[in-house]
Amino acid sequence: MPKYHSPDPIALDRGFQALADATRRGVIAQLSLGEASIAELAGPYDMALPSFLQHVRVLESAGLVSTRKEGRVRRCRLETARLAELDAWITRYQQAWAARLDRLGDFLDATDTKGNPT
Repeated sequence: MPKYHSPDPIALDRGFQALADATRRGVIAQLSLGEASIAELAGPYDMALPSFLQHVRVLESAGLVSTRKEGRVRRCRLETARLAELDAWITRYQQAWAARLDRLGDFLDATDTKGNPT
């Protein structure tokens, strides 16, 4: 098994804190379909544009979203590399727990076949 390289803990904290909010998760979901303007992203949410922009800034500071200006329109895109880091962190622990549960299942199966009560 290759050695696991843990991402920067501050980057992990920012990423998970950014994803802790339903509005920001919704923005990530929208951007998973492709780039969008701030106005397009803000459309489904019942909040003032400055409040919505705060959510975008949190996502941007976490490295999950990047923005660029095209004329008078600010466009956003998903930064998949940071999402991949968060996913890798979760997957590492998910795999560890799955392996533990598999070993427990093997132990229980072995105990059961010996006629011992489970």
